[in-house]
Amino acid sequence: MTPITASEPGLVPEHQDIWADFWLIRFLVNLSGYATIILPGYLLLQYFRRKNYLETGHGPCFPIIKACVFGNDPKPGFQEDVSVVSRIEETPSSSTKQALKLLACVVGLQMSYLTWGVLQERVMTRSYGKTETEPGEKFHDSQFLVFMNRILAFTVAGVYCALTKQPRHGAPMYKYSFASLSNVMSSWCQYEALKYISFPTQVLAKASKVIPVMLMGKVVSRKSYEYWEYLTAMLISLGVSMFLLARGESKNSSTVTTFSGVVILTGYILFDSFTSNWQDALFKHKMSSVQMMFGVNLFSCLLTLGSLLEQGALLESVSFMARHSEFACHAALLSVCSAFGQLFIFYTIGQFGAAVFTIIMTLRQALAILLSCLIYGHSITKVGVLGVTIVFVALFLRVYARSRVKKRPGGAMQNPVQKV
Repeated sequence: MTPITASEPGLVPEHQDIWADFWLIRFLVNLSGYATIILPGYLLLQYFRRKNYLETGHGPCFPIIKACVFGNDPKPGFQEDVSVVSRIEETPSSSTKQALKLLACVVGLQMSYLTWGVLQERVMTRSYGKTETEPGEKFHDSQFLVFMNRILAFTVAGVYCALTKQPRHGAPMYKYSFASLSNVMSSWCQYEALKYISFPTQVLAKASKVIPVMLMGKVVSRKSYEYWEYLTAMLISLGVSMFLLARGESKNSSTVTTFSGVVILTGYILFDSFTSNWQDALFKHKMSSVQMMFGVNLFSCLLTLGSLLEQGALLESVSFMARHSEFACHAALLSVCSAFGQLFIFYTIGQFGAAVFTIIMTLRQALAILLSCLIYGHSITKVGVLGVTIVFVALFLRVYARSRVKKRPGGAMQNPVQKV
């Protein structure tokens, strides 16, 4: 991968003002666009609550407002004393079936996001329409790619919910907006960071996500983790980092990391950690993974579409797509991979929790390079071998420790939803 830095020629088109293309300006402009949708929604939410609409409301709009503001739970909200059944109790199955489910999640996530990662790099770091006489042009609007990904995922989830029987939905619809906003911002940061960071920086950030996700879980859902969970998470992050960095010193790898890149990556980690933990908390309400996918992507589409229209960027991006059919193809494939990937994401979080999902996605980084080594015959350094060994030792310790906890009297039943 050859990341682009802010100082490289060709990053900012000559007809655009440099400040207008500065990432922080775009970030603030995007937030202002989202605010025009979030603030009116917040004011309406407060209005219906003050009016006690749940008791006094009536008319054809009552079911919609009730679902959006109050939900269908007897006592809505994350703090209510609802009966929450463990994931294993909700779907009774043997250890073998659970292992097969986990394997299916791993394979689905790896296939979807390995392809997605290759396409993402191509779209954000290469020129389109480049010939011997024409320099070509780069695509710069990360938010449009996020919108493309979300609109297809929203359509797929909506069609699936319409054609199949789903559990009675209980969560107030507005609660999806929190995960939606953080998800949109983390996706934007991930696309944008490709312009400003070096390969080692990107590797270390993505490989170290397990710890921030666990810490965010304590903040968002008040989860408690055993000491061995923190230890194995640190070992997995260390091993993956060693393996990836051992392969990251090629002549094509950029050694430049700007301060902007570090800030954007930090934002990506924080937003992404919050997203998975908030979704994990939402699963306390009775819902399917497809319902979760529908709710989150509904708000993601509203937020990104509103912001794109306000900035006038939608028509510009569509025009770029019309000029470059190759980009249109890549954007469509990117959206397909994202939609299928989201199906596996929500199912994995619903079944196994946010931390297990993050470990799977962390291992994806190592699998991508291991696959490259097997296909193209690249050698693996001693540091890389040591890193792989540490990862497998950590995974073995995690499985062993978890089995010991389950064997303790009442161990499998303690804090069922918070176990990961």
